[in-house]
Amino acid sequence: HVQLVESGGGSVEAGGSLKLSCAVSGDSKMWMGWFRQAPGKDAEGIAGLFTGIDVGSPYYADSVKGRFIISQDKEDSTLYPQMNSLKPEDTAMYYCAADAMLGSILRGFPSNRGRGTQVTVS
Repeated sequence: HVQLVESGGGSVEAGGSLKLSCAVSGDSKMWMGWFRQAPGKDAEGIAGLFTGIDVGSPYYADSVKGRFIISQDKEDSTLYPQMNSLKPEDTAMYYCAADAMLGSILRGFPSNRGRGTQVTVS
């Protein structure tokens, strides 16, 4: 079982940046990532990173590609998305997630998720 706790959300002006954090505890050698959900909209997976053996390239949704960077601190497993050039359409609750399958994270139904942190872009 993996425990995930997000932090770093807040309000920012369009064009600005935010860096969220996800404190990770437990066995997290699997797909780690972030998905977001705005009111009245379906969950949208935005980024994923495989943290087990044979780490490959990160995955990014087209909506954030070139603006967001996902990374993990190898010392304490904290997961980050650095979010740049934020747009009002990036406004959503952001969730940290972990699952054996990337698809589960991208659909917003991972086996492990945090409680979320709100990001508002105006």
